[in-house]
Amino acid sequence: MADRHAAPVRSPCVGVCALDADDMCVGCQRTGDEITRWFDMTNDERREVMKKVVVREERVAL
Repeated sequence: MADRHAAPVRSPCVGVCALDADDMCVGCQRTGDEITRWFDMTNDERREVMKKVVVREERVAL
């Protein structure tokens, strides 16, 4: 319940919106579904996506 009143987790969007062949945004490393659902997600759901984004960014950097 406290999540509803907390400041929203900020989007990782960097304004480079282009989905690759795997439906992954090359700018923010979110899937098309994650981007579409972002504003309907709870902060907990957004934090889970952000954890995935970190892992995806590490893979891209290799």
